[in-house]
Amino acid sequence: MTKQTRRTFLRGASIAAALLGCMDEIPVLGQAAPFTAKNRAWTTTGEEKFKEQAFPGWLANSDAGAPGIEIDASQKFQSMLGFGGAFTDASCYLMNQMGSEPRRQLMAELVGKDGLEFSMARTSIGSSDYSRTAYSYDDSSTPDPELKNFSIAHDREYILPVLREAIQTNPELFVFSAPWSPPGWMKSGGSLLGGSMRKPSFPAYAEYFVKFLEAYKAEGVPVRAVTTQNEADTDQDGLMPACLWGQEYETGFIRDHLGPAIQKAKLDTKIWLLDHNYDLWGRVEDQLANPALAEFVDGVAWHGYMGKEDAMSRVHDAFPDKHAYWTEGGPDYTLPDYATDWAKWSGTFAGILRNWARCIVCWNVVLDEKGAPNIGPFNCGGLLTLDSKTHKLSRSGMYWAFAHYSKAVRRGARVIATKGSFPKVDHVGFANPDGSYVLVLTNQGEQRDIRCRFDGKSLEAQLPANSVTTLRWA
Repeated sequence: MTKQTRRTFLRGASIAAALLGCMDEIPVLGQAAPFTAKNRAWTTTGEEKFKEQAFPGWLANSDAGAPGIEIDASQKFQSMLGFGGAFTDASCYLMNQMGSEPRRQLMAELVGKDGLEFSMARTSIGSSDYSRTAYSYDDSSTPDPELKNFSIAHDREYILPVLREAIQTNPELFVFSAPWSPPGWMKSGGSLLGGSMRKPSFPAYAEYFVKFLEAYKAEGVPVRAVTTQNEADTDQDGLMPACLWGQEYETGFIRDHLGPAIQKAKLDTKIWLLDHNYDLWGRVEDQLANPALAEFVDGVAWHGYMGKEDAMSRVHDAFPDKHAYWTEGGPDYTLPDYATDWAKWSGTFAGILRNWARCIVCWNVVLDEKGAPNIGPFNCGGLLTLDSKTHKLSRSGMYWAFAHYSKAVRRGARVIATKGSFPKVDHVGFANPDGSYVLVLTNQGEQRDIRCRFDGKSLEAQLPANSVTTLRWA
């Protein structure tokens, strides 16, 4: 991906005024009927976005031998924690520029009951590449092992207010956080950009985490889980806040410092390993084989940029008591199908969920049409785009893929077995805690009909080309 040029952003007043004129375009998903309705179906294809359809209806199964998708609710797998997105410095900055009413409507669209119903929010501990500036919570010009200069003042301006509004909209929001870089004085090279962690800094860095967790909790934003490092196996060529953590270093830091420090502070925050790609599954298995480390680790945070999703199943099979969390991935705004690739993303989601992941969390929830604010080298687009010229909000294909999962699958739902192989068709099923069932069908090919079987009955699902269909029944 190519390096982006940093730009001058719109002043808050002009954004707020323009947004007041375009917020009526925000879709209210699922408002037409309450979630308690028994059998419902929605499809996204072409110009139809998460449009409610007539439920096909279950009939007596008279053709048990014909090809179809078999749904077996007796085989239950992981419980779902939820779906969500990253409330980065960039996203929070743009949302904070809105007027209070447009921002309220947008927040309702993201985490509210009539919107996507996101139940998870990822934040950065200090700056990420999607920030306006590079910063940490202790940017001392000299080493500060006692953390006398520690401060979250930067986040009080617009990040914490936006997060508090999100929690007010959805009190069940699960917030988790990751650092892109420790303070520069803790690292080789002394910079937030690239470099690697220094072992003598471990005690101070563990206390840095505790101070962050306690400060955010005092601000009304409890952080429920942390990772040691976003993308622990790269320094991103020094182009953005990043830090290399060798396997031995991450293991020793969590085992001897971070885990004991969180425990001593009596915080209930969980620790997730890695926060990086599938192809590092071998590293994770080696780490979890260390019982002194595993004692402090709830699970593994995964990204899907390299490797295959079955890496999560490999680790689960070796360590079934450790959970899998899919914590980052998102659209590329430069691709021509940015707004229409819902079937591609839904197929990706199905693969993730069929390999033990308890959540799917996208990258930036809001960016402008150039993927900014951004101090990094990547062409990431927002789940939603705020156009800096027209001030209109538009939605990515990933957004519509999420709707088919986050609107129907409740926290605590169990993934259930679905079997059947059809070209370019993906499927995944769920059993909700309220007794309802969900089947998401993704068709990346031409239009076709698929027979589905459940509990001695069957139905015929019509799948348009390039479509996602969600069926929910009780």
